[in-house]
Amino acid sequence: FSTDCVVCTTQDASVRRYTNKKMDFTPILGQVFYSFWYLIPLLLVAAVVKSPWFKGVMGEAIVNISAKYFLNREDYHLIKNVTLPVEDGTTQIDHIIVSRFGIFVIETKNMKGWIFGDAKQKTWTQKIYKHTAKFQNPLHQNYKHVKALETLLELDSSLIHSVIVFVGDSTFKTPMPENVTQAGGYIKFIKSVNQQVLDTRQVADAIERIRSGRKSASFKTSREHVKHVKSIVTEKANSNACPKCGSALILRTVKSGVNTGSQFKGCTKFPACRYTTN
Repeated sequence: FSTDCVVCTTQDASVRRYTNKKMDFTPILGQVFYSFWYLIPLLLVAAVVKSPWFKGVMGEAIVNISAKYFLNREDYHLIKNVTLPVEDGTTQIDHIIVSRFGIFVIETKNMKGWIFGDAKQKTWTQKIYKHTAKFQNPLHQNYKHVKALETLLELDSSLIHSVIVFVGDSTFKTPMPENVTQAGGYIKFIKSVNQQVLDTRQVADAIERIRSGRKSASFKTSREHVKHVKSIVTEKANSNACPKCGSALILRTVKSGVNTGSQFKGCTKFPACRYTTN
């Protein structure tokens, strides 16, 4: 009996040593981490660079640098990242340039691929190889910014110009209005508007109204604005509008096949738009 116990105890101890030896990956993991630790910051940097936030920051930086070096600061006054209160919340303007030749409201888009659209369409199209995506017509998006600024400054709409700037590796595949530009092309458009419409006093008054009427440029302001935008997106998603083209959805009935008689919602622009939902 005692001999068997000794044998069992010895075997149990051997199994425990084998199991512990087999399951302890700490030295291996430590060696792997030591060998490839430098990849962690590289992966983090890559994630940040590909994020929409970073693309937005880079796009705005390109506009800032272009304005600084190619527009005379005595004639053109750049105001960045302006959040204005409106009836249904807030609206955020990337850049405002105040000058004797008018006020320019700039919306920046950092996108790549082929861009299709015209001034009247609700949505434009981005195509990257076989991938196609819809996005809001930036002219319509900037219209709200222009109207908010028009109300704040109490100026005629003819004195405020909407400007769209695409930065990044994008190509326009349809004719665009002259105020829809790429990279530094917006500088050329601004300089083409060369008739003086505001005097020195009016320029100074516009700058002061923007600075006093804007919400503070802080993390809290940005967070509240993002929350407001998300609520609008959710509201639109719950509406009866097609998320692809903005047209109305109507109830349709399957007339043939295994699903005959079942109903679904389809876009009224069919076959141009083939969006459907249960």
